[in-house]
Amino acid sequence: MRWFKGVVLAILLLVVLLLGILFAVNNQQAMPLDLIWVELPPASLSLWLLLSLACGVILGMLAMTGIYLRLRTLLTRAQRHNQQQRKELDRLRTQEFKEAP
Repeated sequence: MRWFKGVVLAILLLVVLLLGILFAVNNQQAMPLDLIWVELPPASLSLWLLLSLACGVILGMLAMTGIYLRLRTLLTRAQRHNQQQRKELDRLRTQEFKEAP
């Protein structure tokens, strides 16, 4: 089953790579990008689209960093609390045996 997942993943990766190559080949028109306050030099449409995708991915990752760090802190705190509860439970269990006549 593991090898099947690897084969499917490899095929999917190959299809995405081929689609990306086709996209880049079919969008070679040079276009300047006008960003209201600045006009960037002409470059291929595929380059502008891929750069905007990369910027979106980076901005999305930066936006999620705060949430990730908060959840990571909560997880660490919960694990520490869980460990303290286990220690107390073990202590109470051994104490019960010591008190038994």
